[in-house]
Amino acid sequence: MTLDRKLTILVSSTVYEYEELLNQVYDLLTLSGYEVWMSHKGTLPVFSSRTNLENCLVATEKCDLFLGIITPRYGSGIGKDGLSITHHEMRQAISLKKPRWILAHDHVIFARTFLNNLGYEGEAARKKLSLKKNQVFDNIRLIDMYEEATISKKPLGERQGGWVHKFTTDPDAMLFASAQFSRYQEVKAFLQEHFGDNAGVSRKIQDMRDGHED
Repeated sequence: MTLDRKLTILVSSTVYEYEELLNQVYDLLTLSGYEVWMSHKGTLPVFSSRTNLENCLVATEKCDLFLGIITPRYGSGIGKDGLSITHHEMRQAISLKKPRWILAHDHVIFARTFLNNLGYEGEAARKKLSLKKNQVFDNIRLIDMYEEATISKKPLGERQGGWVHKFTTDPDAMLFASAQFSRYQEVKAFLQEHFGDNAGVSRKIQDMRDGHED
């Protein structure tokens, strides 16, 4: 048995100030043959019986592939736990060991390095800090997201799935997305290899869909 439908890819990102990049990513992925789930474009499956967070987490479970974009904006939908919806999606993708690709803006990586050099290394140390409202970088928890995406708490040799690509400009991000996703058949072959065998891929994806139908 082989996959006889389009691969679904969830694009997880904040939107504000990055609408043009998301439009470009959507067009690239759609033209390359994927079914793209993106809240910005209104293509994320949503049901009125669920909260916004629940809709996003179910989509993260059901998608075949996950593309996360960590921008200098942490995003809305912050719950009592202090986490944004985008952060929850990232954690869910990592927990489920989703085939994933992550982009992180240079501002996030620079802020982490800067604070580390000032002695605020790690999530616990950064909790002592308060960030004034600004237009460059709006939440210290963005660094937490980056560290979780890079699997930084594990030894270097055990960080499977921890590749995070830095970008500064939209063309930087688009070059990465094009290189990773434009060869659709290679990505499908990767997905098959990731789950071990063709039948296993179809069973896994069908189980994920059946297990969350309303």
